[in-house]
Amino acid sequence: MAKKEVVAQVKLVIPAGKANPAPPVGPALGPHGINIMEFCKQFNAQTQNLGDTLIPVVLSIYNDRSFTFILKTPPTSELIKKAVGIIKGSSNPNKDKVGVLSSAQIEEIAKKKLQDLNTTSLEAAIKIVKGTAKSMGIDIKD
Repeated sequence: MAKKEVVAQVKLVIPAGKANPAPPVGPALGPHGINIMEFCKQFNAQTQNLGDTLIPVVLSIYNDRSFTFILKTPPTSELIKKAVGIIKGSSNPNKDKVGVLSSAQIEEIAKKKLQDLNTTSLEAAIKIVKGTAKSMGIDIKD
């Protein structure tokens, strides 16, 4: 049997357990000729217990139209919004503050995100999370 060759990588962000052939899934996967319903079934089965969280997924599509996918951790902004209890960040983050995060909450979010960040240091991950929180208009209390 011939070696499988990756012909495309597709990155999507889909609500957990709610993948369906409608946009953004269908239009992103359709041109590659893979079975969209099969992807939706597999994705929904793996993410059904994660609630309404947005889940980034990276699909590797092979030359025989088969695929594999890797689930990532939710975006940092989603984790921050959930921790603070807000729907969206501030439209003017320098002046209008929409919430407060404690150092313990920031550390917890950084530990969750550490595997998907471009660092192996927890201190650097904490700085990344603090930067995201600041750009969303969220104060940090120590």
